Parts: sequence; C-alpha cells; structure tokens
Amino acid sequence: MSQTPKVIPFREMIIQEDEHLIFINKPAHYSSLDDRHGDVFSIIRQAKKHDENLQLCHRLDKETSGILVLAKNEDVYREVSILFEKRAIEKRYHAVVNGHLVVNGAEINLPLSQSAKGIARVDMKEGKPSKTIISTLETFRHFTLLECKPETGRLHQIRIHLASQNFPLVADTTYNGKMPYLSHIKPKFKEGKWENEEPMMKRVALHAHSLRFELFEIKYEVVADYPKDFAVLIKLLEKYDKA
Repeated sequence: MSQTPKVIPFREMIIQEDEHLIFINKPAHYSSLDDRHGDVFSIIRQAKKHDENLQLCHRLDKETSGILVLAKNEDVYREVSILFEKRAIEKRYHAVVNGHLVVNGAEINLPLSQSAKGIARVDMKEGKPSKTIISTLETFRHFTLLECKPETGRLHQIRIHLASQNFPLVADTTYNGKMPYLSHIKPKFKEGKWENEEPMMKRVALHAHSLRFELFEIKYEVVADYPKDFAVLIKLLEKYDKA
C-alpha cells in the first residue's frame, strides 16, 4: 500500500554510531535507494546530505521498517560487503502473520525467482537456493508474531516463504496477506464504525529488528525498536486477540 512518508531528518534515524559505521532505524515507506522516479525520501539521498561519504551496505523493501547499516568510507563498505556475502551477518526480522503458528527454529528451504514485475515466487526448477529460519515469539487467536532469520537475501524472501506455508504477512496483499481489522477481533465492536474502519496496520507487517556481526575485532549487536504502527498492532492483539 503506497503512502507518502513523513519527512524525518536522517540524524533522528540514527540508533548507534562509531568511527566505522552508522546504524539507523529506517521508517516504513522510505526507499533504501533512489528509484527510477527519483524518490526524494530515499535513505541514501538523506544519508548523503548528512555525510557525502556514507554508503548503504544493504537494503530493505520500501514498506519494511527497521535496521540498516551504513559505512563511513570505501574500505569499511568493502569489509561489510564481504561479511554479507559470506553470510557472516545475522539478520533477525519480526513479522506478524495471519494464522496461529507455533514453531521453534523451523526451516523454510525453497528456491525463489522473480518475475519481470518484481514479484517473488517459489521456483523449483530455476529458482535460487533460499533459506529462512522461523520461531514463534507470541501467539494470538488469529495472528502470530514471528522471528525470522533469512540465511540468504532474495527479493521478498521472508514474505514469499511465509506465504508459501499459508501464513502470509499481515497486510501483505501482494502475497495473499489480509488487512487486519479491529472489528474482526474486538467483542461488541460498534457496527456503525465498520463502514469507514481503518485497518490496524496499513503496510506489510515486517520489521528488521536486529543485526549481529564482528568487524575489526568489534562485536556489534544492534536492535531497532518497533515503529509506532507495529507497536500499536501488537498492543491491540495482546488486548483483544489473546490466545
């Protein structure tokens, strides 16, 4: 679901910084890189205004919020890129899915490819190897909060892997996720509100929660707090949809 983001100064996104790296908590609806339309809200454009030497070491989908790491110079960027290539950086995402799921370290190991329109799909013949490890963090009657560790970095990997198991991400209409409405879970919800009811979450319910790795003998373990929309969704589920 497309939405015009609120302008947030880059310095307000920073959650940790040292002489090598800057970690930020990316807001939803910001592109990581400039798109063909010249997205003025791209993270890289905002970063370059803050420090022209900054380089984005990886990216997140536009609707996904959460942690991103930027290198302060070319040498650091190269070293971090090598860590990503070697899969030496542990990435943890939190996701809210439709359905009740209890798992602990379950593996989804399905090859993925993408269409010309940028839609991911499971492709057993020509897809690239893709692996995601999932564990339940909290269960509700109609939803589940999951931790997802992608061991590869394919386009929309977490989204399509979860959808392939019939547990699509909340509000991810591209991959059969349903919009979450309070009227579906709250007892005695006033029927008069239904006509103009807004969903509890208006974008894909996926948040890049943490990164962990070692660089230059420094151990990094950085966490990005939930943004307001994600935190509110969890609170509403805890109040009205407890298992």
